[in-house]
Amino acid sequence: MPAVSKGDGMRGLAVFISDIRNCKSKEAEIKRINKELANIRSKFKGDKALDGYSKKKYVCKLLFIFLLGHDIDFGHMEAVNLLSSNKYTEKQIGYLFISVLVNSNSELIRLINNAIKNDLSSRNPTFMCLALHCIANVGSREMAEAFAGEIPRILVAGDTMDSVKQSAALCLLRLYKTSPDLVLMGEWTSRVVHLLNDQHMGVVTAAISLITCLSSKNPDEFKTCVSLAVSRLSRIVSSASTDLQDYTYYFVPAPWLSCKLLRLLQCYPPPEDGAVKGRLVECLETILNKAQEPPKSKKVQHSNAKNAILFEAISLIIHYDSEPNLLVRACNQLGQFLQHRETNLRYLALESMCTLASSEFSHEAVKTHIETVINALKTERDVSVRQRAADLLYAMCDRSNAKQIVAEMLSYLETADYSIREEMVLKVAILAEKYAVDYSWYVDTILNLIRIAGDYVSEEVWYRVIQIVINRDDVQGYAAKTVFEALQAPACHENMVKVGGYILGEFGNLIAGDPRSSPLVQFNLLHSKFHLCSVPTRALLLSAYIKFINLFPETKATIQEVLRSDSQIRNSDVELQQRAVEYLKLSSIASTDVLATVLEEMPPFPERESSILAKLKKKKGPGAPTVSDTEEGKREGGELNGGGDRGPDSSAMGGGSNASTPSPSADLLGLRSSVPIGSAAPSAGSLLVDVFSEAGPAATSAGVNDDGFLRFVCKNNGVLFENQLLQIGIKSEYRQNLGRMYLFYGNKTSVQFAGFTTTVSCPGDLQSELNVQTKPVEPLVEGGAQVQQVLNIECINDFSEAPLLNIKFRYGGALQNLTLKLPVTINKFFQPTEMASNDFFQRWKQLSQPQQEAQKIFKAANGMDTEVLKAKLLGLGCALLENVDPNPENYVCAGVIQTKGQQVGCLLRLEPNAQAQPGVVVSVSPLSVWSVCLSLLACLATKSCLGYRTCCFRAPTPPLCQTYCTQDIQIQSLSGSLFCLTKCCLGCQSTRSVATFYFSDKKLKITVF
Repeated sequence: MPAVSKGDGMRGLAVFISDIRNCKSKEAEIKRINKELANIRSKFKGDKALDGYSKKKYVCKLLFIFLLGHDIDFGHMEAVNLLSSNKYTEKQIGYLFISVLVNSNSELIRLINNAIKNDLSSRNPTFMCLALHCIANVGSREMAEAFAGEIPRILVAGDTMDSVKQSAALCLLRLYKTSPDLVLMGEWTSRVVHLLNDQHMGVVTAAISLITCLSSKNPDEFKTCVSLAVSRLSRIVSSASTDLQDYTYYFVPAPWLSCKLLRLLQCYPPPEDGAVKGRLVECLETILNKAQEPPKSKKVQHSNAKNAILFEAISLIIHYDSEPNLLVRACNQLGQFLQHRETNLRYLALESMCTLASSEFSHEAVKTHIETVINALKTERDVSVRQRAADLLYAMCDRSNAKQIVAEMLSYLETADYSIREEMVLKVAILAEKYAVDYSWYVDTILNLIRIAGDYVSEEVWYRVIQIVINRDDVQGYAAKTVFEALQAPACHENMVKVGGYILGEFGNLIAGDPRSSPLVQFNLLHSKFHLCSVPTRALLLSAYIKFINLFPETKATIQEVLRSDSQIRNSDVELQQRAVEYLKLSSIASTDVLATVLEEMPPFPERESSILAKLKKKKGPGAPTVSDTEEGKREGGELNGGGDRGPDSSAMGGGSNASTPSPSADLLGLRSSVPIGSAAPSAGSLLVDVFSEAGPAATSAGVNDDGFLRFVCKNNGVLFENQLLQIGIKSEYRQNLGRMYLFYGNKTSVQFAGFTTTVSCPGDLQSELNVQTKPVEPLVEGGAQVQQVLNIECINDFSEAPLLNIKFRYGGALQNLTLKLPVTINKFFQPTEMASNDFFQRWKQLSQPQQEAQKIFKAANGMDTEVLKAKLLGLGCALLENVDPNPENYVCAGVIQTKGQQVGCLLRLEPNAQAQPGVVVSVSPLSVWSVCLSLLACLATKSCLGYRTCCFRAPTPPLCQTYCTQDIQIQSLSGSLFCLTKCCLGCQSTRSVATFYFSDKKLKITVF
């Protein structure tokens, strides 16, 4: 940088700054500033021949006034004029004023751009650096459009000085961050990557910042940087502190460059080249070895630089997750930091070990530090360190140490900081559920959790314990006994009352034999908490009371008296008043049998992901350093009970008729939209797919996900794919041989997706049979945002394969790669065709050649409902022809496949075989209840699945209605005759009851009218 001459001191500026500092009041300062502004304005307007020094001085004064917080509305043109000066100081002040005060939408941008172009082409390194700094500081889109093509040329030019290269690299990085679509490297990519081999360490340091940003968005274009980065890292790591004297920081050679190189390597998977990988492993081992060496300086700067490189190296080892030896060594090194006197090191060590705990190679090594982590949880003074210790305990937990960790967490909860209590509660609940081998221990743990931290126990937690108790017959009695004892405490949290009311209302009869927990004692205990609870809890208790009337008829009078009281039927809350009135009438009017049916025991909850786990993921965020719960669940054998997360709403508890409908509070996190994964897929190349199956197929080939593909054979809209990160929705429309498909990519996380690219390919012969044109999609998908992509499809010839959609993006530095089958099938190009019966069969007989006919016999996965079959056949795209086939049970369809080259007529005939369908047709009379029971049981017992089978019953006159076997089976004669199944008697015809049978460890409830 040129030296400032003696005459550049700007004495007038110094005097003005001194006057401002000497002002005694704000008013005096404003008065002095206004005086100076008037003087500057008069100089700019009156003196047309103002010299460069004066312009520079006055522009500096305006800049100082602006920095004091005052608005400046003139002087911009004078600052632009300074850019044309050949003096460094004048040009510097001009660029400084523009960088600070000029708006990116200013009318002067064009003049500024012209001045910058002149400086960039001047080949004066000082002026070039000033211009590049100004571009980076302003960073407007106009500047990116003007200079995005020029700066890469300057960066890679052989005659560009090193200082200019550094400025060019950082300027290009700034423009890429603000306008990535305008900065296209293209031909410059390889030359920019080779800057990693530059002799000047400053150029390498600036270039690697640029390459790291570019690699995160377009990893494939810059993958050649891996070998160069490893080579440069190897030279730095193996060098002595004296080899890089200009870039050695407290005896640590080039620490910033080393960290940037390690961070760049985290954008890519482990190198495939064995030599490069071996060299990288050697570098990482050297870094770990140096961490064990005695420090060469006692200064904190030395340890900071050394540890910065170490933690970046450990992050790279964790990212690769492929070297067991390095993972264990990294864990041991972090273990030494757990007791370090520096708080920041303890925090970073705990945070890194959380990630290490999720690796199968280092999980056991992490567990060896459990006592140290527990001690940190108890004794750390910094709450953030205690929170990381809790995270690490959660991550290292498995079946071998679950009871110890849960006990320590419960103990810590009593004195834990309020800011982390809710998260701790969720973690304790998840661990107790996931690793419980004794359900009584699980119940004790959750009830203890409610007792200790009841205010922080969310609805999901007590919902979950209810679900598990309902789904497990062997724990219901113990849960009723335990919660009854817990309710006897003088101070009882409201969440405990909710759990107690629900469990005792369902299973209080299991402990009613003990005089100490007789029905009346249970009721009095619950009612003693009634007036201390909120309205929702009171509503739940009222539902428990009506359940008591069903379980314990001897309490009917007492409970009716409570319901009849003015505090209930005249309650100011509408919900409580309505419940009290309805329950009172129900208990008074309904017979015992009707009451037993309405208030029957809740059915088991469906299998689904725990809502507690989902809430923890949402609270922690996708980038949280926690163990992968999905993988851990697989490793440990899955869910505790296979229960779902339907919330046990107090209104659902009121009656069995609503038991199969999930409560609105059950799906607080929107988990019901998850796409089911089905069973077997059809054979490859088959055009006759089983469209009558509701479930999608399992993946048939490695790397291609076709889950849900078959679900779109008969429909055009829906969710094609969904996981924890991404949701892909689809909407399509077709006309003749043309189609348009809209794909909606939704980011379900709070973290940005970088380098988001999609590619549609047509494998093999499909390229000549189908033409798919895609519009590009935005490369960045913000957290919680959704982007749309449009596909135009043209059917050229008939086809049997499906196009493939490949999606790549980076999430948290890791590359995500997903390949899906696009639901584009030949039937999408059907045009319905109507025809008479004679025409249909005449054409059917004409299609007699082997290549003109395809036939498939398959077993329907579900019951063959007439309306469902018709809907699916219409969904295929063909016309459903009524009264064409002589057999009314058969279905016939006709359509024309529209392609670019030809039109192909298609006829379809579906012949259901009632004798071979799932279910048995039985002829009975209204009085043969026993034969109905035996036939029904024989039908169900011979089936592998009790939930998707059709049972048909036929009576002489009139026939019985046809029903499906789901959770409940209801059979009613249209003539009004009643059937009954009871546990003790099958002969009565005037009552309604419930029979429970067990087949293949599955419980089936049968309710019969």
